[in-house]
Amino acid sequence: MTSDSADQRLPTARVDRVPRGILYMLAATVLFAVSSALAKWQVASYPFTEVLFFRNIISLIACAVLILPRTGLQVFRTARIREHLGRSTTQAVAQSLIIVAFALMPLGGAMTGGTMTYTLNGRQFLVAVVNGTGKIEIRRAPGKLKNLEEVLRESPIEGTYGIGHTRWATHGRPTEENAHPHRDCTGQYVVVHNGIIENYLELKEKLQREGHKFVTETDTEIVAHLVEKYAKELPFEEAVRKTLKDLRGIYSLVFLSAKDPQKLIAARIGPPSVIGLGDGEYFVASDIPALLEHTRKIFFLADGDVAVLSREGVRVTDLDGKPVDRPAHQVTWDPIMAEKGGYKHFMQKEIFEQPRAVRDTMLGRISQDTGKVFLDEMAITEKAFREFQNVRIVACGTSWHAGLAGKFMIERLARMPVEVDYGSEFRYRDPIIDSRTLTVCISQSGETADTLAAQREAKQKGSPSLAICNVKGSMITREAAGTILTHAGPEIGVASTKAFTAQLAALLLLGSYLGQVRDKMAPDAARKLMLEFTRIPHKMETILQADGTGFYETLARQYFRQSDFLYLGRGIHYPIALEGALKLKEISYIHAEGYPSGEMKHGPNALIDENLPVVVLATRDETDPASMTLYEKSVSNIKEVKARDGIVISVVTSGDHLAREASDQIIELPAAPDLLSPLLEIIPLQLLAYHIAVRRGCDVDQPRNLAKSVTVE
Repeated sequence: MTSDSADQRLPTARVDRVPRGILYMLAATVLFAVSSALAKWQVASYPFTEVLFFRNIISLIACAVLILPRTGLQVFRTARIREHLGRSTTQAVAQSLIIVAFALMPLGGAMTGGTMTYTLNGRQFLVAVVNGTGKIEIRRAPGKLKNLEEVLRESPIEGTYGIGHTRWATHGRPTEENAHPHRDCTGQYVVVHNGIIENYLELKEKLQREGHKFVTETDTEIVAHLVEKYAKELPFEEAVRKTLKDLRGIYSLVFLSAKDPQKLIAARIGPPSVIGLGDGEYFVASDIPALLEHTRKIFFLADGDVAVLSREGVRVTDLDGKPVDRPAHQVTWDPIMAEKGGYKHFMQKEIFEQPRAVRDTMLGRISQDTGKVFLDEMAITEKAFREFQNVRIVACGTSWHAGLAGKFMIERLARMPVEVDYGSEFRYRDPIIDSRTLTVCISQSGETADTLAAQREAKQKGSPSLAICNVKGSMITREAAGTILTHAGPEIGVASTKAFTAQLAALLLLGSYLGQVRDKMAPDAARKLMLEFTRIPHKMETILQADGTGFYETLARQYFRQSDFLYLGRGIHYPIALEGALKLKEISYIHAEGYPSGEMKHGPNALIDENLPVVVLATRDETDPASMTLYEKSVSNIKEVKARDGIVISVVTSGDHLAREASDQIIELPAAPDLLSPLLEIIPLQLLAYHIAVRRGCDVDQPRNLAKSVTVE
């Protein structure tokens, strides 16, 4: 959201003349009605995309009826509107404060001249602005962003300070009444909130006894009422600090007051809150992409920080009001990287960005001449790396799958025992770790609540932590003794793709480094592995070229109606089977399971019939006897599935014959060493999931019930 000190309204669009337009409008209306009825009739018999095709064809005819005849139907006069919206944010707001997209899961945001034009992930949208008379005006809408845009068109608002939010329902139903921002009894204070207030029922009952009236089912509303209570005797800032001390739980909050409209107050304990510093303009958001259009100079608030944003700048203190220094840093992400760039979806774009993400992650960290790996400067010394006795990897979701693949890499290259834990389970089982254990925390955002809690548990027990993360300056990187940044760039789609392959690349670098400093890797072996590693991005590009031929679309057309999938893999390929299944279930809502191939006889065989597609990872490295052994066993699994009438889709190495003969579908990949093959195998599984989801008409970038960064437990 932005502020604009100028009182400048958008002109109302108008039509000058409509000689015969009414007749064409009526014809278009009839055609659109027919298209809708046709779509409903065909949905039971045709794939989702065919239905959309029929509707689009008839819609085009309707548009032709409206536009092609030269009847004098005048186009809306929008030159002044375009001129108004085209001004740069700095020009539009001069030296006013801007607060951009304080949103549950923003993808990018701006509000120029009082008009919001941002895209974000959520199911409820709002904007609250202090208008020229000192009153707070609020516009809310459930559902998609376009619903709020329609509300703003019908009832525009203007002002100099504003906040916005998208919300998933953690407390209360996802209705307009429960949407942020939440107000006190007087309507003078509003607040938006990410997180959970754990003691809200206790506080709500106390406030109700004092006469406060509540109108929502949410935990956030009590925060606004607490500020109202304390602001009767204290200034706005002090009332906020006193309110924060009453709260138990995790939160990222932004406060706006009609009584003190020249400032906004942000506070954090738990979920991320990032401050952007522009030229005479200041921002607060819950993720970096929301700020890229305006500034790359940012810093994250730490737990317990309170930031006051005003025309003079940003002032950070602790809960007691003591000044805190939070140095800003430049992010290298480009605003264009956070746009679709001609692709249909962000996920599709990010799948195709994986070769670059892997290249950037290895850049400057390996020597092709010697095979030596160089990690970034960190507090963990080479001597400490040499003396670690074991490694503990903690992560969640896709990052956990990367960690599981990393276990195979580290154990094979460094000959160290590795355990992989879910961040959500780690601290609740009193893990046995000490200073001789290296704890590796993997998180795309660096703000994953469960992984952060696991990191703190390890730190409390004396174990140094190393972060593998995509966001410099995030909480996990700040609390780690060392960090390997993945350099994947902003990942907007909820289902992770390029962050996963970048994490695999970082784990391979870590495993190789540990193997080298512990003298477990021969120089020739290290040189050969790194040489093969540098070839991986080109091989990834080769795999992606198949998507341009329509291969994966054709495959998706055959299987998008299936209700279940099974993914199988052995050894280091098993985590990729898990990740492939996760991608499918995340974005297409098809039930999918990943399973170790060797466990088929222990239950999953009962699921196999003529309706079950089974995706088998059966690649091989002919120079590696261990890889060939796993390959032969995988071929046996393929034959086992076919013997039970299952549908087999095999992912194999180019030139394969044994798996091809027993499979219904073959996906061929370039040859690669076994430890590097996960970087190639995951791409066809991502593409298959993507095209199936598109075919089913699903929202690929914003799957239902999911958020990009899980900042609550």
